Amino acid sequence: MRQNEFERILETACVKLSAEAREKIFSASAQFEKRAREVLRDLTAKYPEIEIDFNPHPQAFPDIAVGNFGVEVKFTLADTWRSVANSVLETNRIETVEKVYLIFGKMGGTPEVKWDDYAKSVIHVRTSHVPRFEVEISADHSLFELMGIRYDDFRISPMEEKMRYIRDYARSRLQKGERLWWLEDKENAEHTLPIQARLYATLSTEEKTKLRAEAVLLCPGIAQSGRVKNKYDDAVLYLLTYHGVICHQARDLFSAGSVAKPNNDDDGGIYIERALKLIENEMIEAALRMDDALFVEYWGESAQPKQRIKKWLEKVDALARDWTPSNSLFLSYTGK
Repeated sequence: MRQNEFERILETACVKLSAEAREKIFSASAQFEKRAREVLRDLTAKYPEIEIDFNPHPQAFPDIAVGNFGVEVKFTLADTWRSVANSVLETNRIETVEKVYLIFGKMGGTPEVKWDDYAKSVIHVRTSHVPRFEVEISADHSLFELMGIRYDDFRISPMEEKMRYIRDYARSRLQKGERLWWLEDKENAEHTLPIQARLYATLSTEEKTKLRAEAVLLCPGIAQSGRVKNKYDDAVLYLLTYHGVICHQARDLFSAGSVAKPNNDDDGGIYIERALKLIENEMIEAALRMDDALFVEYWGESAQPKQRIKKWLEKVDALARDWTPSNSLFLSYTGK
């Protein structure tokens, strides 16, 4: 199959998937990827040399191999064409794939599905446990143009060389007061620290609340007894690795009086319980917005957006000792 033929297939597939999404949106990334795989199988049925694997390795890159072409599938319930993508290591790349494309399902706003050249859609690199690309449909400039290297040359480079390009790119984006304090020139390229760092204490109240909601949702261990050591570690590391935010005092997130008693009242009670009641709305919004990949990473399982609060309550109920979170939190949401 020639490249122009495959690109016509991608266009047809996206038109079909867009029509289906507008009839009834896809509710989860796995559902969308499965349907994209089915549509590509049907559209390539006349090519006997092509067989699409419906049971690939879970970490395979790209998600779908179509002969010597590949398709990475991205999905979001938000109204955005931007998403975190694969690791820059591409450890599990399918070797038969020579050219990679992106199919992106956007369910927020007007549901739509588009495709793009993968290399052109990569716009940024960020870090969690390893550096990961960010992609955006119809981006003005690709990351590889900014770094001055072709994607096909970058992907086959040794990791030490990849990190040199990433360091130079990261330095070019630094703003006043930001530092590159994790990108050491070492062979070990796995990092748990971000490109830019900010202090939690300097953030606006709105951003602090948003980040607390995300962190507690992903890290239910914060509901444990105050006697449990390091119960805030995961939450603090989440802020650090995904948002580049340093929190010197972990208790500032949930247990401090300024968080649990913003009105300086003396009603007593469990501080963590009071702090969480104050951010229930932000937690619900975060549950509906956040990528499923985060829940897989932190919870060890996928979770439908509308089921995440319920699952979270089950987790914190199992962990809490001095109180039962589901008896006091999200009562209007759960109907208790």
